[in-house]
Parts: sequence; structure tokens; C-alpha cells
Amino acid sequence: MSTTASTDRFQKEIVLRAPRSRVWRALSQSEEFATWFGLRLNGAFAPGAKVSGTIVDPPGYEHLDFEVFVERVEPERLMSFRWHPYAIDPKADYSSEPTTLVELTLEEVAGGTRLTVSESGFDKIPEHRRAEAYRSNQGGWEEQLKRIARHVEK
Repeated sequence: MSTTASTDRFQKEIVLRAPRSRVWRALSQSEEFATWFGLRLNGAFAPGAKVSGTIVDPPGYEHLDFEVFVERVEPERLMSFRWHPYAIDPKADYSSEPTTLVELTLEEVAGGTRLTVSESGFDKIPEHRRAEAYRSNQGGWEEQLKRIARHVEK
């Protein structure tokens, strides 16, 4: 797994020992995405869709909602969505805040499929939340890459 970062954006990569079609299913089918990401979701991933649900794993976060706004779906190549990063205060209204853009890109490589996750737009997040949102999401994606690897490499 590798990482590149700036204050506005970070990128992480992992080579998964699975065919691109398998990794794509794990990313693009909301039921399967929910399984490895630790969610309960309502709705399918499609351009323009708002998909929401709740976090079920890790324990202790079950009170938190999960919501993404799907931007692009290019089969077996790219899925992108927007969300409110580190939106963990159930009393806070994040709806007026800018979102960050998450891009999940697939590429066939020797031995499997390279999954690149990039998240950008942190410089627009309110200053009082920016650094913690960046740190938390960067660490969160490290964990999620491990989780998808366990899921697709079975």
C-alpha cells in the first residue's frame, strides 16, 4: 500500500490479488460495498444517486449516518462520490458544508488489480474541522483498503 498527500488531497494505492471484475463488483454493488465497508445501505450506486445508511462496523459508530452522492460510474474503471468527511457528531448539521470528492480507480496490473483511492477538497472544509477530517479520512481509507483486500482475496 502506498500514500501520497497534500493539505487538500491524499491518494492511496493497493494491489489486490483479484481480477478487476471482482474488485469492481465489491466497489460498485452497494450491497457488497456495505459488507466490506461496514455499513447498512439503502439504494444502488448510480450517477446522480444519493445513497444513505448507517455504520455498523466498527462497533461504537452505529449511531452515525452514512451518505454519499454518486458522481461517476465507469464500469470496471472508476467510481466517484462526494460526502461530508468525518461527519461524526450526530448533533451537527453538515449539509451546508462543502463535500470532498472520493475517486476509486481500477487498473489491471501484474498479479491483480491496482485500486487507487483519492480524496480531495479538504481545503474547503471549515477550518475548525479540516485537519481532523483529513487525518481521520486518511487513516480510515488505510483501514478500508485492508478490508477490501480481505473481502476480494478470499
